[in-house]
Amino acid sequence: MNAAERWDRISRSPEYRAMIARKTRFVLAATLFFLVYYFALPVLVGYWPELMKQRVWGVVNIAYLFAFSQFFMAWILAYLYMRIAAKFDRTTEQILEDTLPEGK
Repeated sequence: MNAAERWDRISRSPEYRAMIARKTRFVLAATLFFLVYYFALPVLVGYWPELMKQRVWGVVNIAYLFAFSQFFMAWILAYLYMRIAAKFDRTTEQILEDTLPEGK
């Protein structure tokens, strides 16, 4: 069986299609969340500057805290993707075992 035949068999697998759908949903949701969260800072600063100027601790205001939180949000999203990617890897291994003949 050549590579094209193997790929055709894998791509027709219902498990493969379901995995791709789950992965697409996660990536789109995470991307949308990140973009909304990222662009919330300039929107908030532009439309509600008095709120964002409120000091929390010393010279640190809400805008600084929000900007700082974006680093954590990126790390959290990366961590979540690593966890879900591990599940995708296990699913991929199972799909390969189920759809391809032994030794190929």
